[in-house]
Formats: sequence, C-alpha cells, structure tokens
Amino acid sequence: MTSKPKIIVLDDDPTGSQTVHSCLLLMRWDVETLQNGLQDDSPIVFILTNTRSLTPESAADVTQEVCQNLKVAIAAAEIQDFLLVSRSDSTLRGHYPIETDVIAEELGPFDAHFLIPAFFEGGRITRDSIHYLIIDGVPTPVHETEFARDSVFSYHHSYLPKYVEEKTQGRISAESVTRFVLADIRSGSRERLLQLSHNQCAVVDGETQADLNQFALELLAVASQGKRFLFRSAASILTALAALPPQAIAPENMAEYVRGGKPGAVIVGSHVKKTTEQLEALLQAEGTAGVEVNVARLLEDEEQSAILLKEVLENIRVIHDSGKTPVVYTSRQELTFNDVETRLQFGAQVSGLLMDIVQGLPSDIGFLISKGGITSNDVLSTGLCLTAARLLGQILPGCSMILTPFDHPQFPNLPVVLFPGNVGDAEALSTAYQRLIKEV
Repeated sequence: MTSKPKIIVLDDDPTGSQTVHSCLLLMRWDVETLQNGLQDDSPIVFILTNTRSLTPESAADVTQEVCQNLKVAIAAAEIQDFLLVSRSDSTLRGHYPIETDVIAEELGPFDAHFLIPAFFEGGRITRDSIHYLIIDGVPTPVHETEFARDSVFSYHHSYLPKYVEEKTQGRISAESVTRFVLADIRSGSRERLLQLSHNQCAVVDGETQADLNQFALELLAVASQGKRFLFRSAASILTALAALPPQAIAPENMAEYVRGGKPGAVIVGSHVKKTTEQLEALLQAEGTAGVEVNVARLLEDEEQSAILLKEVLENIRVIHDSGKTPVVYTSRQELTFNDVETRLQFGAQVSGLLMDIVQGLPSDIGFLISKGGITSNDVLSTGLCLTAARLLGQILPGCSMILTPFDHPQFPNLPVVLFPGNVGDAEALSTAYQRLIKEV
C-alpha cells in the first residue's frame, strides 16, 4: 500500500481544524516554520492564513506568499506526496475563487478543484448539489440564511454550480461544473475521478461522514495514480482524508488541561446571531461576569482606544480577583459603513483592541475561550504571539482546543478553545465553559 499523502491545509480562519486533533496549527509561514510543520508526524498540518478577514487583494497576496514558501519547504522536507486544501466556511463565505486561483497558479497544474462545503458537526449538508444548513431540524438552503447576506461575502445561490458561476462572474458556467451527487458517491466515483483534467471544477454532495469517507478513499486511490487535486472545503472532508484515531482525552474530560483549577477568561468577537444567543446563555452561567466593550467609541477619536483598554482591563482584574471568569464581548450592535474596505479596517481596529485586552489578561488564568473565527486567529497569532500550537482535539463538536507551548513567556501550557461564530446550539458556549470548570 502506498503511503498516505501529507494533507496541507491553508485555513482562512483558525477553526478548520475543528474535526481533527493532535496536529500542528501554524500561525507563521516562513520556510522554516512550514518545514517543521511538514515534517511533523501528523498526516495533516494547518497554515492559518486568516484571509477571510482581509481584502481580496491582501488575501491573494498572502495566499501567494504561503504557496511560494510552501514550494521551497516541500522540497526541503522532501515531501513527495501531498494534497492541498483551501479550507473555508461551511456557509460559503470567503474569497472564492481568489484563493484557489492563486494556489493553482503557484502550485498547479491540477486536474480538478472540488467544492466540498459539508460540515456535519455544524449541521451543514449538501444534497443534489444544494447546500443546506439544518436549523431546528429543518434543512434550509444556505442562501436563505443570514450568512448569505454577509456584508463582505454575500451570495444568491445554494445550488453549488450556480454559486460557482456567480462567484467566478461567469468564467466557470454552472453547466460546466461536474457534479458528484449522493448516488455517485455511494456507488463509487473512481472512473469519473480518473477522467477529470484541466482544473475542472467539481461540486460534491455529503449527507453523512460515511459519504465523505467513501469519497476520500476513491480520491486517495486516484491521487496515488498521479492525478492532482485541489480542494475548497469545510472541515468534514479533512476528517475523511486524515482518518485519525479518537483524540487522546475525551471532550468531557478537557478540564484536565485547566491550569491550577483557576477561573479563565472568555473573549467574544463574532457578531452572528448564534453567537449573541450563546453569549446570553453564558452570562447566565454561575461564575461568569460580563464586560462589554463599546466599540462605537473607537469611531470618536484616537484616544478612546487607550481609555477603553484601561477601563476593560480594570474590570477584568476585579472579576478575576473575585474568583470569577470575565466574559469580554464587543457591543452587539453591528455598525454600518459606506464600503467593505472601511468595514474591514474598523474590524482590524476592534481586533487590535481585543488583542491588547488578551495581552493584558492576568497571567494566572486557568483557560481562555475565544469566540469567533477571525477573533480566534488573532488571539493565537497576535494576542498570544504563537508561531505554532498543538491541537489537542475538540471540547464540543466543531470546537477545537489547543495548548500553548510550555515555554510561553506569559501563558505557558494554557488551554485555549477556538470556538467558531456559527457553530453549536444556544447553550454550546456555556457547555464549553462548564466543561472547563468541571460542571459538565
């Protein structure tokens, strides 16, 4: 049997590792860091590009830089066999086709690129090439949800060939997209996979993990015969490709990692409706105290950021000293801006303030929960200044936990939960918190 290829994931926010464990997440992409990641024992490695928070131009530049350094690192690490994944959102938000275009240009040619947005732990399935979000047990076409109205990444179609046509502005027509529907996947797709060429765009169904496990076996078999494939996917196909054994510590026992049984801290940046519901439930939990950050004040003048930071850190210190867990959250009213660029710039300003808050947290906190994909990326790379971190596994379906290195100057061996904005039920954030304080 041939050895399994290394799965290299360019993750546009740090939550794509939400279905795997025991691998490295890289926050930097210099050649040395990439080479270390490629030589790690795990079959999968994540490079956290955080491009979802960037303008299209910056996303293209970052992706190009990663790919050019990867080329050098792959040669230096003597990696013969690898698969490339552009991991993105299971509700179809992100810079498509910009990222896959750049990857194809830098590391191609590919025989096909696959869109596989199914993410079962988050209730995202694809049937008859239509992508659904299961809301209260009802499969809802994703273009009918709040995610399709995203102020940066809006779209009008759940039927993936039409989504591709819309996002490529007609360069790839809906009719030219190859479809792998459930019947194809369940009866076997090897012959059709062998026939793909010239970076053919293909969209893939999935209702259960077993569907993607089956499809992954076929993909790997065909790739071992020399076919080169690129993936634009959510997390569930990664589970199938990596085929890892169960994680070392069960989700309900993750409190074992909490430092000294101390209270922790929670940082909430995400604005989606689900996050706000989860935040409200968490603030009802015993042992928590809310600290609202009124981000509208940042629009007033330069000095407000410093004043806000001082006020918030004082509040946090008082709550921490009383033995409670401060829950720091941005004001829930989403502000409107004249254009996307201004919105992204303000987002970066808010994130900068949140990261100053992270760096000012008491150094003896027991754990940290970061809510929101972009927020989590910034917590790892800027707030904690990490180059790489080891993924422990999931504390809840779709919610990863990492451990900072033992020699971290401020927060050694700190367990950090990376909680996506759009995952879990209304109680999920509270459940993660209660697991860490041994209540669940």
